[in-house]
Amino acid sequence: MEILEIALRAFLSALVLFVLTKAMGKKQISQLNFFDYVLGITIGSIAAEMAIEEDLPFSYPIVAMAIYALCEILISFISEKSLKARHIFTGKPLIIISKGKIIEKSLKKSRLDLNEFLAQVRTLGYFDLSNVYYAILETNGSLSIIPRSSTRPVSVSDMKLTVKQDELCANLILDGKIMKDNLKDYGKNEQWLMKKLEEKNISDISSVLLAIADTEGTLTVYEKNIPGPQTGVIE
Repeated sequence: MEILEIALRAFLSALVLFVLTKAMGKKQISQLNFFDYVLGITIGSIAAEMAIEEDLPFSYPIVAMAIYALCEILISFISEKSLKARHIFTGKPLIIISKGKIIEKSLKKSRLDLNEFLAQVRTLGYFDLSNVYYAILETNGSLSIIPRSSTRPVSVSDMKLTVKQDELCANLILDGKIMKDNLKDYGKNEQWLMKKLEEKNISDISSVLLAIADTEGTLTVYEKNIPGPQTGVIE
């Protein structure tokens, strides 16, 4: 009976966590500021306690988690409306390197030692610090870099070329199943798709791991247990 109660508590805590995280909005881990991170850990800890503490009424942790979630929602709302509040809650980006020179004051303020900073720079692919013109520590702890113009990659605009804008591809088959909505949005039907598969000597949809169609008219099929793609042109 105790195992069933723990299972029920765990399920309910997971359900509450799901509802609260949906209410707080979608953010990638890299987009979380320190306050969001601390709130997330706190809510998760309360949910875990809710699952295993048999003497703890359900209502107590649910109310506590709801209050923390409301705090996060309220702070996000205030931060959207007020620039000053945004600076208080999320902080300001710090310029660590300006015009090729390290700003020691900013480095100390960020609580980064030089070795940690250099490691982040190397992670972004800059092993020679002299190639970095600006380095900015964002409020979520990530590092943004503007390289010197002489070292940045050549772009299409630099070469004065005209290229067609890339568009989203359509996943038509995923893990052996036809994505009917995607196929409809792409303007084709299942008969067309089966015909294209037959042209590639594929008769069983369940053998297809992934089939992708792009706006250029190219259909790429990845079969299960086959390392390489088969490529064909849509007529």
